[in-house]
Amino acid sequence: MKKRVFSFIYCILSLLTISLSQTACRRIPPISNDDPEVITPSDSLAEVIGVYILNEGNMGGNKASLDYYSYTTGEFFSNIFLSRNPQMTKDLGDVGNDIQIYGSKMYAVINCSNLIEVMHAENALHIGEIEIPNCRYIVFDKGYAYVTSYAGPVEMNPNARRGYVAKIDTATLSIVDTLLVGYQPEQMAIVNGRLFVANSGGYMAPNYDNRVSVINLATFKVEKEITVAPNLHRIATNSQGKLFVSSRGDYIDVHKPKLFVVDPTTNKVTDSMNISVGNMCMLNDTLYVLTANFYSTNKTRLLRINTNTLQTQLQSKAESIVLAQSMTPYGLAVNPGNGDIFVSDAKTYVVPGMVYCFSREGKLKFSIIAGEIPAHFAFLKK
Repeated sequence: MKKRVFSFIYCILSLLTISLSQTACRRIPPISNDDPEVITPSDSLAEVIGVYILNEGNMGGNKASLDYYSYTTGEFFSNIFLSRNPQMTKDLGDVGNDIQIYGSKMYAVINCSNLIEVMHAENALHIGEIEIPNCRYIVFDKGYAYVTSYAGPVEMNPNARRGYVAKIDTATLSIVDTLLVGYQPEQMAIVNGRLFVANSGGYMAPNYDNRVSVINLATFKVEKEITVAPNLHRIATNSQGKLFVSSRGDYIDVHKPKLFVVDPTTNKVTDSMNISVGNMCMLNDTLYVLTANFYSTNKTRLLRINTNTLQTQLQSKAESIVLAQSMTPYGLAVNPGNGDIFVSDAKTYVVPGMVYCFSREGKLKFSIIAGEIPAHFAFLKK
């Protein structure tokens, strides 16, 4: 893996960049139009003070970057990682795939650069790097981080090796163990001391993986595999521990995408919904879903699903208008402090994207011009 190295020439360029980025910091005004649903971003929050936006950057472009929006001042800081860390090379690396805050540290999973960038959460200052090949997603439990890895290069390969989960000590940032799971593992969820891993088999098409690996965290052993559906991707759990797992299907209309409900006590699929999930996130017992168009040209929708009743609430008028006008709806996150909903538009994947913020009621609050492919969010608390 190529290390990011410091050079005198780049340092001079970085110092110039700092000066430019400091003047580029701007205050975000409310949306200016006649829509009565529009409100201003003037919340007084006790819990969340800001949100980091991880821009993926187009694969191969080495353009992953980090932006920050301050709830307390209403200011937006573009490319904050580069301005705060002039000793580093340009941006974060190749493809930012996940970002999470745990304790005082923030972890950005940089997929094709095969590393996790660890920063101070309060200011995005560099702490260190953890090398993991083709890393995908990260979760935390009792002082440890768990990261899914494809364990091989980015390539379609019917003979690709099985992926694994890496266990990382968050105090030392060292990998203390690894455990083989299924093929091309994706998102994870933790319920009652067990780690549930959605395996995709994305490099094995058309022979996708269809299992959720169940890991006992006390022993760090796989104790069960739950057969769900081909090409699993996202997974989330509600306050009752009920699991929701998305399948992208096989893209050839044999196995269509669905959202499955899994009981973690019986390790069985108990229900399913005919929803094509592009992105999703859980807040309390509401699952927010940004639909995908794997098989049709239907417009993307933003759904709210009551995970106890499976009743679905459709998007608001403002959300409908924004999504209809968006070129490539992509990222999704919900502020745990006030319920604000963030949706991003990746546009053409090679130009600056847009981030839209809606209130929990679906009223448009403000929009931001972000980096290339804004996709992942981490909320900073006091």
